[in-house]
Amino acid sequence: MTTRTTRRTSATPTPAPRRAVRAALRAITLAACVPYLSLKIAWIAGGRIGIPQGSALRRDGNSLMALNGLTLLMDGAVILLAFLLTRPWGRRVPSWLLALPMWCATGLLAPIVAAFPVQTLGAALHGSKVTDDGAAALLDPWVWTLVYSGFIVQALSLGTLFVLYARERWGRLWRGRTGDLPAGPTRSARRLTAGAAIALALLPAAMHLLWAAGGTAGLGPERAAAQGFDARVNDASYVLFSVLTMAGVLMLGYGRGRRVPVLVPLAAAWTGSGALACWGGWLLLTTLNCTAGDPKLPTPPMNLTYAVQMITGILVAAAGAHFFAERRAEAEPEAARCD
Repeated sequence: MTTRTTRRTSATPTPAPRRAVRAALRAITLAACVPYLSLKIAWIAGGRIGIPQGSALRRDGNSLMALNGLTLLMDGAVILLAFLLTRPWGRRVPSWLLALPMWCATGLLAPIVAAFPVQTLGAALHGSKVTDDGAAALLDPWVWTLVYSGFIVQALSLGTLFVLYARERWGRLWRGRTGDLPAGPTRSARRLTAGAAIALALLPAAMHLLWAAGGTAGLGPERAAAQGFDARVNDASYVLFSVLTMAGVLMLGYGRGRRVPVLVPLAAAWTGSGALACWGGWLLLTTLNCTAGDPKLPTPPMNLTYAVQMITGILVAAAGAHFFAERRAEAEPEAARCD
Protein backbone atom coordinates (compact mmCIF):
# COMPACT_ATOMS: atom_id res chain seq x y z
CA MET A 1 0.00 0.00 0.00
CA THR A 2 2.80 2.38 0.88
CA THR A 3 4.61 1.44 -2.32
CA ARG A 4 1.58 2.35 -4.40
CA THR A 5 1.34 5.76 -2.77
CA THR A 6 5.03 6.43 -3.30
CA ARG A 7 4.74 5.64 -6.98
CA ARG A 8 1.70 7.83 -7.33
CA THR A 9 3.41 10.86 -5.84
CA SER A 10 6.82 10.50 -7.46
CA ALA A 11 6.35 8.64 -10.74
CA THR A 12 5.96 11.76 -12.86
CA PRO A 13 9.13 13.87 -12.75
CA THR A 14 8.78 17.62 -12.56
CA PRO A 15 9.48 19.28 -15.97
CA ALA A 16 12.74 21.20 -16.19
CA PRO A 17 11.11 24.67 -16.54
CA ARG A 18 9.11 24.10 -13.34
CA ARG A 19 12.20 22.93 -11.51
CA ALA A 20 14.02 26.09 -12.60
CA VAL A 21 11.18 28.31 -11.39
CA ARG A 22 11.06 26.55 -8.05
CA ALA A 23 14.82 26.70 -7.64
CA ALA A 24 14.68 30.45 -8.29
CA LEU A 25 11.88 30.92 -5.75
CA ARG A 26 13.83 28.87 -3.23
CA ALA A 27 16.90 31.04 -3.75
CA ILE A 28 14.81 34.18 -3.27
CA THR A 29 13.34 32.77 -0.05
CA LEU A 30 16.78 31.91 1.31
CA ALA A 31 18.16 35.33 0.41
CA ALA A 32 15.21 37.02 2.13
CA CYS A 33 16.05 35.16 5.36
CA VAL A 34 19.63 36.42 5.48
CA PRO A 35 19.05 39.93 6.97
CA TYR A 36 16.88 38.68 9.83
CA LEU A 37 19.09 35.69 10.61
CA SER A 38 22.20 37.89 10.53
CA LEU A 39 20.72 40.35 13.01
CA LYS A 40 19.55 37.59 15.34
CA ILE A 41 22.93 35.87 15.32
CA ALA A 42 24.66 39.19 16.00
CA TRP A 43 22.36 39.94 18.95
CA ILE A 44 22.73 36.45 20.43
CA ALA A 45 26.50 36.88 20.17
CA GLY A 46 26.26 40.09 22.20
CA GLY A 47 26.20 42.65 19.39
CA ARG A 48 23.96 45.71 19.58
CA ILE A 49 23.67 46.64 15.91
CA GLY A 50 20.40 48.44 15.26
CA ILE A 51 19.59 48.74 18.99
CA PRO A 52 19.88 52.39 20.06
CA GLN A 53 21.22 53.58 23.40
CA GLY A 54 18.49 53.59 26.02
CA SER A 55 16.47 50.84 24.31
CA ALA A 56 14.72 48.44 26.68
CA LEU A 57 16.17 45.62 24.60
CA ARG A 58 19.61 46.36 26.09
CA ARG A 59 18.21 45.57 29.55
CA ASP A 60 16.06 42.49 28.89
CA GLY A 61 18.92 40.04 29.41
CA ASN A 62 18.02 36.34 29.42
CA SER A 63 14.42 36.84 28.25
CA LEU A 64 15.64 38.65 25.15
CA MET A 65 18.25 35.93 24.53
CA ALA A 66 15.56 33.24 24.69
CA LEU A 67 13.27 35.22 22.39
CA ASN A 68 16.08 35.77 19.89
CA GLY A 69 16.88 32.06 19.94
CA LEU A 70 13.23 31.16 19.32
CA THR A 71 12.82 33.58 16.42
CA LEU A 72 16.12 32.40 14.95
CA LEU A 73 14.73 28.86 14.88
CA MET A 74 11.47 30.09 13.38
CA ASP A 75 13.23 31.77 10.46
CA GLY A 76 15.43 28.70 10.10
CA ALA A 77 12.21 26.70 9.69
CA VAL A 78 11.40 28.86 6.66
CA ILE A 79 14.63 27.65 5.05
CA LEU A 80 13.71 24.04 5.77
CA LEU A 81 10.24 24.58 4.31
CA ALA A 82 11.76 26.05 1.14
CA PHE A 83 13.70 22.83 0.61
CA LEU A 84 10.77 20.60 1.54
CA LEU A 85 8.65 22.29 -1.11
CA THR A 86 11.24 22.00 -3.87
CA ARG A 87 13.12 18.75 -3.38
CA PRO A 88 11.88 15.23 -4.31
CA TRP A 89 12.19 13.99 -0.71
CA GLY A 90 9.74 16.69 0.30
CA ARG A 91 6.95 14.72 -1.39
CA ARG A 92 7.47 11.86 1.07
CA VAL A 93 7.00 13.99 4.19
CA PRO A 94 3.72 13.22 6.03
CA SER A 95 1.02 15.76 5.23
CA TRP A 96 0.61 17.06 8.76
CA LEU A 97 4.35 17.52 9.26
CA LEU A 98 4.45 19.96 6.36
CA ALA A 99 1.01 21.55 6.71
CA LEU A 100 1.38 22.55 10.38
CA PRO A 101 4.58 24.65 10.09
CA MET A 102 3.35 26.06 6.77
CA TRP A 103 0.09 27.12 8.44
CA CYS A 104 2.12 28.81 11.19
CA ALA A 105 4.35 30.53 8.64
CA THR A 106 1.30 31.76 6.75
CA GLY A 107 -0.28 33.05 9.95
CA LEU A 108 2.81 34.92 11.10
CA LEU A 109 3.68 36.45 7.73
CA ALA A 110 0.22 37.33 6.36
CA PRO A 111 -0.49 40.24 8.76
CA ILE A 112 2.91 41.72 7.93
CA VAL A 113 2.13 41.52 4.21
CA ALA A 114 -1.21 43.22 4.83
CA ALA A 115 -0.09 45.90 7.29
CA PHE A 116 3.48 46.92 6.52
CA PRO A 117 2.88 48.36 3.00
CA VAL A 118 0.03 50.47 4.40
CA GLN A 119 2.24 51.66 7.24
CA THR A 120 5.03 52.47 4.79
CA LEU A 121 2.66 54.43 2.57
CA GLY A 122 1.29 56.30 5.58
CA ALA A 123 4.80 57.13 6.72
CA ALA A 124 5.70 58.39 3.25
CA LEU A 125 2.61 60.60 3.06
CA HIS A 126 3.23 62.06 6.51
CA GLY A 127 7.00 62.34 6.18
CA SER A 128 7.65 60.04 9.12
CA LYS A 129 9.40 56.70 9.58
CA VAL A 130 7.78 53.32 9.93
CA THR A 131 8.07 51.71 13.33
CA ASP A 132 6.34 48.81 15.01
CA ASP A 133 3.49 49.95 17.30
CA GLY A 134 5.36 53.17 18.04
CA ALA A 135 8.43 51.25 19.19
CA ALA A 136 10.97 53.63 17.70
CA ALA A 137 12.95 53.54 20.92
CA LEU A 138 13.42 49.76 20.73
CA LEU A 139 15.20 49.50 17.39
CA ASP A 140 16.56 51.84 14.75
CA PRO A 141 13.95 52.52 12.03
CA TRP A 142 16.08 50.87 9.33
CA VAL A 143 15.83 47.57 11.20
CA TRP A 144 12.04 47.49 10.92
CA THR A 145 12.20 48.32 7.21
CA LEU A 146 14.90 45.76 6.43
CA VAL A 147 13.35 42.94 8.46
CA TYR A 148 9.73 43.47 7.43
CA SER A 149 10.66 43.85 3.77
CA GLY A 150 12.45 40.51 4.03
CA PHE A 151 9.38 38.97 5.64
CA ILE A 152 7.19 40.13 2.77
CA VAL A 153 9.56 38.60 0.21
CA GLN A 154 9.59 35.38 2.24
CA ALA A 155 5.80 35.32 2.34
CA LEU A 156 5.42 35.81 -1.41
CA SER A 157 8.11 33.37 -2.52
CA LEU A 158 7.40 30.67 0.08
CA GLY A 159 3.66 31.08 -0.45
CA THR A 160 4.06 30.59 -4.19
CA LEU A 161 6.14 27.46 -3.62
CA PHE A 162 3.48 26.07 -1.29
CA VAL A 163 0.68 26.74 -3.77
CA LEU A 164 2.60 24.89 -6.51
CA TYR A 165 3.37 22.01 -4.15
CA ALA A 166 -0.15 21.75 -2.72
CA ARG A 167 -1.79 21.86 -6.14
CA GLU A 168 0.21 18.84 -7.26
CA ARG A 169 -0.06 16.79 -4.07
CA TRP A 170 -3.49 17.69 -2.69
CA GLY A 171 -5.29 19.46 -5.52
CA ARG A 172 -7.94 16.72 -5.71
CA LEU A 173 -9.13 17.63 -2.19
CA TRP A 174 -10.55 21.03 -3.12
CA ARG A 175 -12.14 20.27 -6.46
CA GLY A 176 -15.69 21.46 -7.05
CA ARG A 177 -17.80 24.22 -5.60
CA THR A 178 -19.02 24.90 -2.10
CA GLY A 179 -22.57 23.91 -2.99
CA ASP A 180 -21.35 20.48 -4.14
CA LEU A 181 -19.92 19.50 -0.75
CA PRO A 182 -21.72 16.34 0.40
CA ALA A 183 -23.90 16.56 3.48
CA GLY A 184 -22.57 13.34 4.99
CA PRO A 185 -22.99 12.16 8.57
CA THR A 186 -20.79 14.95 9.96
CA ARG A 187 -22.74 17.87 8.50
CA SER A 188 -24.23 18.78 11.90
CA ALA A 189 -20.79 18.67 13.51
CA ARG A 190 -19.37 20.91 10.77
CA ARG A 191 -22.13 23.45 11.33
CA LEU A 192 -21.72 23.36 15.09
CA THR A 193 -17.96 23.88 14.79
CA ALA A 194 -18.44 26.67 12.26
CA GLY A 195 -20.96 28.39 14.52
CA ALA A 196 -18.64 28.15 17.52
CA ALA A 197 -15.71 29.53 15.53
CA ILE A 198 -17.75 32.47 14.23
CA ALA A 199 -19.06 33.26 17.70
CA LEU A 200 -15.57 33.20 19.17
CA ALA A 201 -14.08 35.29 16.34
CA LEU A 202 -16.56 38.09 17.01
CA LEU A 203 -14.76 39.10 20.22
CA PRO A 204 -11.28 39.70 18.77
CA ALA A 205 -12.87 41.25 15.67
CA ALA A 206 -14.83 43.72 17.81
CA MET A 207 -11.92 44.59 20.11
CA HIS A 208 -9.41 45.08 17.31
CA LEU A 209 -11.98 47.13 15.39
CA LEU A 210 -12.40 49.36 18.42
CA TRP A 211 -8.63 49.81 18.73
CA ALA A 212 -8.22 50.29 14.96
CA ALA A 213 -10.75 53.12 15.14
CA GLY A 214 -8.57 54.86 17.74
CA GLY A 215 -10.34 53.67 20.90
CA THR A 216 -8.26 52.85 23.96
CA ALA A 217 -10.83 50.99 26.06
CA GLY A 218 -9.27 47.86 27.52
CA LEU A 219 -5.69 48.87 26.68
CA GLY A 220 -2.84 49.22 29.15
CA PRO A 221 -1.15 52.61 29.60
CA GLU A 222 1.85 51.87 27.39
CA ARG A 223 -0.26 50.34 24.62
CA ALA A 224 -2.74 53.24 24.79
CA ALA A 225 0.12 55.76 24.55
CA ALA A 226 1.41 53.96 21.45
CA GLN A 227 -1.99 53.95 19.77
CA GLY A 228 -0.74 55.70 16.65
CA PHE A 229 -1.24 55.03 12.97
CA ASP A 230 0.94 51.93 12.83
CA ALA A 231 -0.76 50.29 15.80
CA ARG A 232 -4.20 51.01 14.34
CA VAL A 233 -3.18 49.45 11.02
CA ASN A 234 -2.02 46.33 12.87
CA ASP A 235 -5.35 46.09 14.65
CA ALA A 236 -7.19 46.61 11.36
CA SER A 237 -5.28 43.69 9.87
CA TYR A 238 -6.51 41.43 12.69
CA VAL A 239 -10.05 42.55 11.92
CA LEU A 240 -9.46 41.58 8.30
CA PHE A 241 -8.23 38.11 9.22
CA SER A 242 -11.11 37.62 11.66
CA VAL A 243 -13.54 38.39 8.85
CA LEU A 244 -11.69 36.04 6.49
CA THR A 245 -11.91 33.27 9.07
CA MET A 246 -15.61 33.79 9.65
CA ALA A 247 -16.37 33.97 5.93
CA GLY A 248 -14.39 30.80 5.21
CA VAL A 249 -16.01 28.67 7.92
CA LEU A 250 -19.46 30.06 7.10
CA MET A 251 -19.18 28.92 3.48
CA LEU A 252 -17.67 25.54 4.34
CA GLY A 253 -19.87 24.81 7.34
CA TYR A 254 -23.19 26.13 6.11
CA GLY A 255 -22.79 25.89 2.34
CA ARG A 256 -23.05 29.64 1.74
CA GLY A 257 -21.84 30.89 -1.63
CA ARG A 258 -22.80 27.70 -3.40
CA ARG A 259 -21.16 28.71 -6.67
CA VAL A 260 -17.85 29.64 -5.05
CA PRO A 261 -14.97 27.19 -5.67
CA VAL A 262 -14.07 25.21 -2.53
CA LEU A 263 -10.53 26.58 -2.74
CA VAL A 264 -11.69 30.13 -1.95
CA PRO A 265 -13.19 29.52 1.53
CA LEU A 266 -10.40 27.05 2.29
CA ALA A 267 -7.76 29.71 1.53
CA ALA A 268 -9.67 32.28 3.60
CA ALA A 269 -10.01 29.94 6.58
CA TRP A 270 -6.39 28.78 6.28
CA THR A 271 -4.95 32.30 6.20
CA GLY A 272 -7.35 33.85 8.68
CA SER A 273 -7.11 31.10 11.29
CA GLY A 274 -3.32 31.02 11.02
CA ALA A 275 -3.07 34.77 11.57
CA LEU A 276 -5.44 34.71 14.54
CA ALA A 277 -3.87 31.70 16.25
CA CYS A 278 -0.21 32.55 15.69
CA TRP A 279 -0.36 36.24 16.50
CA GLY A 280 -2.71 35.69 19.43
CA GLY A 281 -0.23 33.19 20.82
CA TRP A 282 2.75 35.40 20.03
CA LEU A 283 1.25 38.46 21.73
CA LEU A 284 0.65 36.36 24.84
CA LEU A 285 4.08 34.74 24.73
CA THR A 286 6.06 37.96 24.48
CA THR A 287 4.51 39.33 27.68
CA LEU A 288 4.99 36.28 29.91
CA ASN A 289 8.02 37.85 31.59
CA CYS A 290 6.19 41.07 32.49
CA THR A 291 5.83 41.57 36.23
CA ALA A 292 3.10 43.33 38.17
CA GLY A 293 3.30 47.06 37.63
CA ASP A 294 5.15 46.73 34.33
CA PRO A 295 3.53 49.19 31.87
CA LYS A 296 3.92 46.53 29.13
CA LEU A 297 1.76 44.08 31.09
CA PRO A 298 -1.43 43.39 29.09
CA THR A 299 -4.75 44.19 30.72
CA PRO A 300 -7.35 41.43 31.23
CA PRO A 301 -9.31 42.57 28.14
CA MET A 302 -6.14 42.40 26.05
CA ASN A 303 -5.26 38.95 27.36
CA LEU A 304 -8.82 37.76 26.75
CA THR A 305 -8.74 39.10 23.19
CA TYR A 306 -5.43 37.43 22.37
CA ALA A 307 -6.45 34.15 24.03
CA VAL A 308 -9.80 33.96 22.26
CA GLN A 309 -8.29 34.72 18.86
CA MET A 310 -5.69 32.00 19.45
CA ILE A 311 -8.40 29.50 20.47
CA THR A 312 -10.48 30.47 17.44
CA GLY A 313 -7.61 29.85 15.05
CA ILE A 314 -6.76 26.49 16.60
CA LEU A 315 -10.42 25.40 16.49
CA VAL A 316 -10.66 26.26 12.79
CA ALA A 317 -7.36 24.49 12.07
CA ALA A 318 -8.58 21.33 13.83
CA ALA A 319 -11.85 21.46 11.89
CA GLY A 320 -9.88 21.95 8.67
CA ALA A 321 -7.75 18.88 9.38
CA HIS A 322 -10.92 16.82 9.84
CA PHE A 323 -12.37 18.30 6.64
CA PHE A 324 -9.31 17.25 4.63
CA ALA A 325 -9.37 13.79 6.18
CA GLU A 326 -12.96 13.39 5.04
CA ARG A 327 -12.15 14.63 1.56
CA ARG A 328 -9.25 12.20 1.26
CA ALA A 329 -11.44 9.35 2.41
CA GLU A 330 -14.06 10.24 -0.22
CA ALA A 331 -11.59 10.70 -3.07
CA GLU A 332 -9.05 7.95 -2.49
CA PRO A 333 -9.68 5.71 0.53
CA GLU A 334 -6.36 3.86 0.24
CA ALA A 335 -4.34 7.02 -0.35
CA ALA A 336 -5.97 8.60 2.69
CA ARG A 337 -4.54 5.87 4.88
CA CYS A 338 -1.06 6.11 3.39
CA ASP A 339 -0.50 9.86 2.86
